[in-house]
Amino acid sequence: MPRESELRREAIVRLATTTGLANVDELSAHFGVTASTIRRDLAQLEQSGALARTYGGAMAIVAHPEASLRQRVGEEFEAKRSIARWAARQIGAGETVLLDAGTTTGALAHELRGAPALTVVTTGMTALQELASADSVTVECLGGVLRPQSLGFIGPLAETALERRTFDRVFLGADGVTAEDGICEADIRQTRLKELMARRGDHVYLLVHAAKLGRRPFHAWAPMPRRWTLVTDAAATEADLEPFRAKGVDVVVAS
Repeated sequence: MPRESELRREAIVRLATTTGLANVDELSAHFGVTASTIRRDLAQLEQSGALARTYGGAMAIVAHPEASLRQRVGEEFEAKRSIARWAARQIGAGETVLLDAGTTTGALAHELRGAPALTVVTTGMTALQELASADSVTVECLGGVLRPQSLGFIGPLAETALERRTFDRVFLGADGVTAEDGICEADIRQTRLKELMARRGDHVYLLVHAAKLGRRPFHAWAPMPRRWTLVTDAAATEADLEPFRAKGVDVVVAS
């Protein structure tokens, strides 16, 4: 039978790989052991090649694998649909809105196909496909370099286009989000673009299902503006939501 220390070290590797949690103090609190015990665990994991030591903790040797957009389409389908339906109800006739790339914003685009006199600007192929035949919606794409994993456009061309537009509402997606650091993504070019997008909207919404709350699977971050709305689903717990409310974030649980 594996010893307690072996099970703990296996769990540390899983946490570092899936959530980015490999800080000595956080791990000490998580497992209920002393910081010195965690340091010994990390030293052994580094020696075995499972983790790489960093200042104050460790990180996974292999970055958390980023699922492609096609892989994510079926994940949390009902949650995404609930979030999308709530978001669609916030949009008024004649507004100009900006949709991020991603599956939840793609679900929002689906809900907007019959919207009257609406202008939708997007960075994502999914939204473009959903709205291609929507006669009452004017559809624009920011352009840029297509990123295959997310089927979203990024880069200087998209950033330059943003500088010339403002929006009534901006709807963003994320691979993870924390109250302290904001949006977490695999690519720093993504986070740069999301940060710029958030600056251009009168109202900014982050659409994420509950499993993404508090997650930090990668090391690229986009800080959020002073006022924004987190929209998630009914699987979110009060423990998930409290850090955001404490930061003054408007929180909506879509049912």
